[in-house]
Amino acid sequence: MECSYCFLGFLFLAAGLPRDAAKRFHEVLSDKKPSAYMRDYNQLNGWSSDENDWNEKLYPVWKRGDSRWKNCWKGGHLQAVLTSDSPALVGSNITFVVNLVFPRCQKEDASGNIVYEKNCRNDTGLSPDPYVYNWTAWTEDGDWGDGTHQGHHNVFPDGKPFPYPPGWKKCNFVYVFHTLGQYFQKLGQSSARVSINTANVTLGPQLMEVAVYRRHHRAFVPIARVKDLYVVTDQIPVFVTMSQKNDRNSSDDTFLRDLPIIFNVLIHDPSHFLNESAIKYKWNFGDNTGLFVSNNHISNHTYVLNGTFSLNLTVQAAVPGPCPSPSPRPPKPTPSLGPADDNSLELSEIPDERCQIYRYGYFKATITIVEGILEVNIVQMTDVLMPVPQPENSLMDFVVTCQGTNPTEVCTIISDPTCQLAQNSVCEPVDVDNNCLLTVRRAFRGTGTYCLNLTLADATSLGLTSTLVSVPVPDPAFPLRVVNGALISVSCLVILVIVVTLMVYRKHKEYKPVDYSPGKVAKGKVLNALFNQAKATFFRGSQEKDPLLKNQQGIV
Repeated sequence: MECSYCFLGFLFLAAGLPRDAAKRFHEVLSDKKPSAYMRDYNQLNGWSSDENDWNEKLYPVWKRGDSRWKNCWKGGHLQAVLTSDSPALVGSNITFVVNLVFPRCQKEDASGNIVYEKNCRNDTGLSPDPYVYNWTAWTEDGDWGDGTHQGHHNVFPDGKPFPYPPGWKKCNFVYVFHTLGQYFQKLGQSSARVSINTANVTLGPQLMEVAVYRRHHRAFVPIARVKDLYVVTDQIPVFVTMSQKNDRNSSDDTFLRDLPIIFNVLIHDPSHFLNESAIKYKWNFGDNTGLFVSNNHISNHTYVLNGTFSLNLTVQAAVPGPCPSPSPRPPKPTPSLGPADDNSLELSEIPDERCQIYRYGYFKATITIVEGILEVNIVQMTDVLMPVPQPENSLMDFVVTCQGTNPTEVCTIISDPTCQLAQNSVCEPVDVDNNCLLTVRRAFRGTGTYCLNLTLADATSLGLTSTLVSVPVPDPAFPLRVVNGALISVSCLVILVIVVTLMVYRKHKEYKPVDYSPGKVAKGKVLNALFNQAKATFFRGSQEKDPLLKNQQGIV
């Protein structure tokens, strides 16, 4: 009798050995076994429990550090990159993407085969075989079977058969996603994408792990394993960009006084979960101007005082959702009168189907307001006249004014008329008085139309203005006319001096006594005196300076 019990016990033990020896998904894909609470609470639609058995014969399991990993891919080391559009607002979808990065000179062709790129040299030189893995040839040999007579090897690790969608023969990789105690299997090419809904996912950081296998005739070979963290939150992921005209560096949170700052609210919602939600933006700019509420994600505000201010934003979204079940109420007494009133009571207790769930997002920042250059204008353009015109290098002066602080640097960019192709760029320090008035001289190569961008800058701000400059074609007869005009002017002046001198001499000779003969020396003195008197009469302006003339403005 005792032997009979021993034999029955041996049979039960033998029956249990295969199941105990079989690998489970959580043993293959994770280092620790998830709790039953995690598997039961975080129910993902279409995913399976990782308590299921893993077919280790068809999908071998290699531990980390196994030497077989070095030869799992022909021609080098293959890498898998896992990314997601985390963080995700609870209730929205989060998408995971796995991309395979092949060794140098390898790529996937249109048929799903892995081939060597033409004329590409890897570590071993040019490969004589164009294929790394020619899965098309395997399919034609009947290794994969067709859609109706599939082989026993065309199954996932848990034994489920492969799907046969259009183009299934191009899918040569098996991806196994694992998170929250559940797994999802998928055929794919060199990239695979999976999305899950986070309505039942526990808030906080979670881990996604992916194992990738490649086809190897009638079995599969592990080629990569990768993991990545993702975050599920009940707060709306919010980011704000701040920009301002004339601000030199928008990333330092330092802005200018008396100029509007543009605030652009960016909500991270890649699955468009909030598309049907009513969203409000509540601003507190920290300068005692009160609370501003807007339905627009773009707002602007102008600070009129220098200092440091704390900016606060609250984003409120009314998300349409299912209404909660009504709480049970005690039975109401039967009224003695009035059935119409009874109907009205029943209608009022029907819950409104358009219930809403409110979600909030928050943003805080500390910004500094300082003085800066507010405006720059070109008020005058003049050609610089040169004695001999040079068509290849025409000079022009630009009179520039500004408002705000005084600049310390001036920069100009000369480009084509469309202001797209820069031809010359010059920057130089500048010292400007409190009136902020300066003249900038620039050279233009050749005639035509140019775009001039002029920037005045200091440590925190910069002001920009632009204008079109037209450099005319010089008159080739201009130098000859200048020389002729100068000769004619000098000749006329000489003739005038001679005529006046003769007239004075004749007048003096008429009044000279006949018997007076002082000699040649006295006669010479009289002529000199008369000549000096005429010279003083016609050339008075050259012997004194006008004290009212001011010095010319500096040119840079």
